[in-house]
Amino acid sequence: MGKPVRFEEVGPEVRKILDAHMDEAPARRRARDAFKDVQLGIDHILFKTPDEGLKIEEKYEVNSRGVEIFTKSWLPGTSQLKAVVCYCHGYGDTCTFFFEGIARKLASEGYGVFAMDYPGFGLSEGLHCYIPSFDRIVDDVIEHFSKVKANPDYRTLPSFLFGQSMGGAVVLKVHLKQPNAWDGAVLVAPMCKIADDIVPPWLVTQILIGVAKFLPKQKLVPEKDLAEAAFREPKKREQTAYNVIAYRHKPRLGTALEMLRTTQDIERRLQEVSLPLLILHGEADRVTDPSVSKALYEKASSKDKKLIMYPDAYHALLEGEPDETILRVLDDIISWLDEHSLKSTP
Repeated sequence: MGKPVRFEEVGPEVRKILDAHMDEAPARRRARDAFKDVQLGIDHILFKTPDEGLKIEEKYEVNSRGVEIFTKSWLPGTSQLKAVVCYCHGYGDTCTFFFEGIARKLASEGYGVFAMDYPGFGLSEGLHCYIPSFDRIVDDVIEHFSKVKANPDYRTLPSFLFGQSMGGAVVLKVHLKQPNAWDGAVLVAPMCKIADDIVPPWLVTQILIGVAKFLPKQKLVPEKDLAEAAFREPKKREQTAYNVIAYRHKPRLGTALEMLRTTQDIERRLQEVSLPLLILHGEADRVTDPSVSKALYEKASSKDKKLIMYPDAYHALLEGEPDETILRVLDDIISWLDEHSLKSTP
């Protein structure tokens, strides 16, 4: 996601922290702590929503597998909660950068927003961006969000899943494991299939599958510049560098294999998707295949489903598009959540 940047805003001590090896969580946590005021102060439309009056909480929890997970929540300060929104982030990402602005906007509209960094991602424990088992991530997500929903303050509220990119695949797998547990899902450029431009050629893929059995943690998978493919506006593309704990290396073999297997499984099971759906995708997305979002819309057994395609838009609908597109996508999401929160309120 972009080339290394020399940040003029920081001194040599912070620069040293940012230049450190980020394979393990302690280094990522130090980098984020040293840089968070700078990164959330950049000139991006998402960070124009103030956080005054919101209740924002960060904490670390050890899950049932003994892994320390970073979690975050954003709640409106005074208004009554409309619903719970549980967020699943994308590949190599964290819930602490661009999503911060999205979460503030949702919370200011009356939603309780909850997120976590998957093991190995962002501020959670584990080897950076290594997925030995996609199903294990799904189980970790179910465990955390089940605890959120069991809280007496939220137990009677409607609950929605919200996933971006790879997080869309996590959301769909959560739903397939818990078909009746959620009142709906918002999917932004979901990873139901990785675009052909991004997947290596067939022969290379077969060789990598063989090597992955012996070297699953190696960063060997060739890939294109994801920031260039995902962000339409050059200035916003450059701002991805401020996400200093994002994973910026070649994908690990085991991770790439799990993502490939997961998308193949989801593509086979589209008709099993039965919850209310809002699917949003850019027509010019070169990272996740928009045609499979159309197939999901057509094949899902949900009676309540809506697909919005944005002409000329790339993959990062909420982060990399012109401001007016980002605001339109946010409005589309909030309108759908408002309508479905009323439908689902006991």
